[in-house]
Amino acid sequence: MSIRFRVLLVAALAFLLSACASTGSQRLSSDWKNCMAAGLVVGAAAGATDDAEAVRETAAAGAIIGSLVCAFMRKDADGDGVHDDDDRCPGTPKGAEVDQNGCQPDLDGDGVPDSDDQCPDTASGARVDARGCEVDSDGDGVKDSADRCPGTVAGAAVDSDGCELDSDGDGVKDSADECPETEAGVAVDNRGCDLPPEYRLKGIYFEYDSARLTSASVAAIKDALTILNRHEDLQVEIAGHTDSRGTVEYNQGLSQRRADAVLRELVAKGIDPARLTARGFGESQPVASNDTDEGRAKNRRVELRHD
Repeated sequence: MSIRFRVLLVAALAFLLSACASTGSQRLSSDWKNCMAAGLVVGAAAGATDDAEAVRETAAAGAIIGSLVCAFMRKDADGDGVHDDDDRCPGTPKGAEVDQNGCQPDLDGDGVPDSDDQCPDTASGARVDARGCEVDSDGDGVKDSADRCPGTVAGAAVDSDGCELDSDGDGVKDSADECPETEAGVAVDNRGCDLPPEYRLKGIYFEYDSARLTSASVAAIKDALTILNRHEDLQVEIAGHTDSRGTVEYNQGLSQRRADAVLRELVAKGIDPARLTARGFGESQPVASNDTDEGRAKNRRVELRHD
């Protein structure tokens, strides 16, 4: 075989290789017979200037090399029976069942192949873990798709809806209930204990010599809102109190303005104003001595009063 022939053959086969690589599964590389035929033609053309024997030899060599090129381009790296250029899921585990695209079946459509899916009947659209099982984000034993109370406190007992139990029915979940056997129908505070007739809102603060609530009062207002929202029939009086500094008349007016301010804040947060009244008591009902700073601080207070 002449040097000229070898040069022509290598050049032609290089062209064939690039054609197979660039056209993908739609043309030459889709069928090894096409690659073989193309190689045969190129090989024959390479030996056309020589004698008939040379043409046969170069044609045969071209067909063989074309077939090998095509076989190389049609390799199946993961051995799933789908050639790499058609395989949409390369790297399939050995021996796994695959579809025509080289992908493992996923009957419940959760993104986990059936061969790995330990929960093969997952509800459509449900979020799953690597095992194909629905996620239970709060670990309460109820899957997220059925959990009506996500974010349950760790370790809390829940019902079939994933909601914490409230054994005494007072509106305070068992995990937070410090008085777990409250009598039915009795109003309770946020600890689950009987709501005292005069319930002090701890943490109510006003600007100095003013009825304007400070930002530090948010928690106390939330405390009151939770109680009032839990017991929708509860009627309360908002009672304002001061210490004894200042005149009786001034303190009376200041306590009323402060009680009114709390009422307005509760109404602004959604409480029906028909359930609320506001009354100032000034310095007339101290709960501690007005002779000390500590005592005066206790006397400056706002209470929820109910029957």
